[in-house]
Amino acid sequence: MAQAPSSWLANPTQTRSVLDEFGLYTKHRLGQNFLVNDSVITRILDLAELGEKDVVFEVGPGIGTLTVALLRHAGAVCSVEADRTLAPVLGETCSRDSERFALLMGDALKVDAPRLREAVDALGIEGLDPSPTMLVSNLPYQVAATIILQTFERMPSVRRAVVMVQAEVADRISARPGGRTYGAYTAKLSLYGRVTGRFEVSPGNFMPPPHVDSAVVRIDRELALDPQTGAPLTEAQLAHARSVIDAAFAQRRKTIRNSMSSSGFSKQALDAAFESTGIAPTTRAEKLGTTDFIRLAAALPTGGEG
Repeated sequence: MAQAPSSWLANPTQTRSVLDEFGLYTKHRLGQNFLVNDSVITRILDLAELGEKDVVFEVGPGIGTLTVALLRHAGAVCSVEADRTLAPVLGETCSRDSERFALLMGDALKVDAPRLREAVDALGIEGLDPSPTMLVSNLPYQVAATIILQTFERMPSVRRAVVMVQAEVADRISARPGGRTYGAYTAKLSLYGRVTGRFEVSPGNFMPPPHVDSAVVRIDRELALDPQTGAPLTEAQLAHARSVIDAAFAQRRKTIRNSMSSSGFSKQALDAAFESTGIAPTTRAEKLGTTDFIRLAAALPTGGEG
């Protein structure tokens, strides 16, 4: 007996039918490339490991290809969509599970956790905490990296992200110190989580096919630890570490001392920090790992800037 599809929309025939029904067309400016391979949806669900208590934050649901699959496994899904012409489409494609589906129209970069909680709470699902626990999305590629980092920074209840992104963004997310794609973004994201899964998705899985390769990445929240106490970093420590990382990578071709001093950290404070941590001031930022940046931030008072 054939297994039921994870998403009845994840094929060219159904996708084209829905678009035709509503008189729609793909909009490249919004990064709309519709996923039409159900096996990719199934692999996303396998990575996400959703449960009935999970509240999924989804960005860019499109016509609901991934959304309908998420609704079958999660307690609730709150999707944020920028294209207002898709609201009636989602109202129809997600109608079977409408009691667990919340839709917010607008810019996902401007949506915060309280607004997501409010939308889910309005569904009135008994016994369900409305706080988002998962970010699962086929993300609009032009804002994907920002959304991932911003979600981990600003939504502490989100414990996992399973996201489809451009392959080069996936490379940045999972890069190691010393690698070509390792940079400030990688180091900052590593303060909040670690990559625990990845698979590639070729252009032929979309309609229309994008001009880039894609990848699905799973990131589990794992806050960096204070090397002295072993406790997770506080928000103040995280903010300070982020500022140190930004300063260190501000001028990649310079040594870390020169880059950070050019970004406002006093040379005296830097020299004292390098001496106490054993980090060579002639090192370049891309050679340092997460723990190195945390130790450096701990040795630099916030007053070390300016």
